[in-house]
Order: sequence, then structure tokens, then C-alpha cells
Amino acid sequence: MVTEIILIGIPTTRATGGRLFFIFLLAYLVTILGNMLIIILILVDYRLHSPMYFFLSNLSFSDILTTTCVVPKMLACFLSEKKSISFGECFAQLYFYFLSGCTEFILSAVMSYDCYVAICSPLLYPMIMTSSLCVHLVIFSWVGSFLLILPSTILKAVLPFCGPNEIDHFFCDSAPLLHLACADIRAIELLDFLSSFVLLTGSLSLTVISYVYIISTILKIPSGQGQRKAFATCASHFTTGSMGYGISIFVYVRPSQKSSLHLSKILFILSSVITPLLNPFIFSLRNETMRDALKDTLAKGQDFIRG
Repeated sequence: MVTEIILIGIPTTRATGGRLFFIFLLAYLVTILGNMLIIILILVDYRLHSPMYFFLSNLSFSDILTTTCVVPKMLACFLSEKKSISFGECFAQLYFYFLSGCTEFILSAVMSYDCYVAICSPLLYPMIMTSSLCVHLVIFSWVGSFLLILPSTILKAVLPFCGPNEIDHFFCDSAPLLHLACADIRAIELLDFLSSFVLLTGSLSLTVISYVYIISTILKIPSGQGQRKAFATCASHFTTGSMGYGISIFVYVRPSQKSSLHLSKILFILSSVITPLLNPFIFSLRNETMRDALKDTLAKGQDFIRG
């Protein structure tokens, strides 16, 4: 029986592994620091105590979890002769990676609804987006993701794995891991497809409908300055959401995920490393309130050091 998984998708040469180690280490540190900075700013600055930034702080935490699930193990494998991961560690990585990924998509739909209420019904916004509703929506995002992926993960864990034990990937992804099982996996593949289809198309439908109403409302604003200000409110969320949906629908919403493995590895790097890395810059540089909060916090920090 298989007790460990060999990740042959990770380069084996020492020179290549060393260069990739420093590139991914830098990307990981910037991702963690950038997303932690967003969370801290939202906690300490009163201007960011609103539903949109509350959802954004959870999105940043989800990005930290996504990256931490895969990058530290990749870094260890870059410098190790044996690119292996234990069977239990493999399933833990698989579960928490998809938990954070599913949560991000539900949060994305929640944030699009928040933008819709803010732009289309600004006078009713405080009555609709109450603190209680926001907390319940975030709890639903995490608990819903937990319940959505739990059945499939349990079914995979009880499959017989009797060899081979090599995965041509950077981490324990669902599709290549499934094809190591010594059993019929069609039912689990179908369950994965249905779960991905329901999650992605459901959250995408809500997001698209929200943005159709948002854009139609913005176009009715008479002044160009008013249109730009309204669009800036949701532009960052629209940018990151488009990237996430495009990549995930291509990779996971397929009845059989065995084909296009090399392309899937590239898209995995984009979704689990590049997107969490870019999100802090997209949300901070394109958001005037976030920029002002960052400047004030840095100024207070400098005054504290001098004093």
C-alpha cells in the first residue's frame, strides 16, 4: 500500500530547484506580508470598518491559507533530493487547499452582492448589509465550503492506493491523485465535477447578475466623475474575480480532469501563487480609502519610532 506520494512535477536538478526556491520564497513572503497588511489595516483603521472591507479581510485570510497549503512544501521539495509527501499530509494539503478555494468563490459572490447593494440601493445599504448579516454570510462561506468538499475528500481517503505513487504535479491535486487509486473512480470524478459545477456556476451566476445591474446603474449616472467613482468601488473585485473564475472553470469543471495536465500546472501556479500575490496590490493601489489608511498607518508608525 502507498504510504507516500512522489511529486515529480517539481524540477529535480539542483540548479533549477535553487533558482525556483528563491523566486517562490520571495513570492510567498510578499503574499503573506501583503495580505496580513490588509487584514491589520482593516482591523485598526475606522474608515475600513464596513462590510466590503470585512469581506476583503476574509478574502485575504483565504489567500494566505491557499498559498500556505502548497508553497512551503514546494520550497522544501526544491531543495530536497526526495520530492515526497506523506499520504496523510497529502490529503490534508488537498482538503485545505480546496477549502480555501471554495470559500474564495462564495466570498466573491457575496462581495458582488455587496457592491450591487452599495451602488444600486445606496440609501438602503445600511439597513440591508447589517453587521449580523455580514457575519452570517462569512460563516456560510466557510461552513458551506467545508460541507461541499467533505464527502469527496472522505471517498478519496478510503480508496485503495497500491501503486504507482508518483504525481506529475507541484502538489496533491485531486485529479492526478485520483488516478493513482486501484479502483473505479468514475463516481468520485462525477461527484467532483458536480461539486465544482454547482460552486462555480452558482457563484458566477450571482456575480454576473450583480454586475449587470451594477453596470446598468453606473451608465445611468449623468456625470463622468460619478461613473468613475462608482466603478472604482467594485473594479478591484471584478479584476480578481475574473481571473479566479476563468482559471478554475477551465481546470475543474470537466467530467474527466486527466487531460491537459501541463496546462493545469501552469494555471495552478497562476491561481495559487500569482493571484494571491497580486490581490493586495490590486485592492490597495486601486482603492483610495485603502491607500489613505496605509499612509496614515505608516505615518503613525514612523511617529511611534521617533517618539
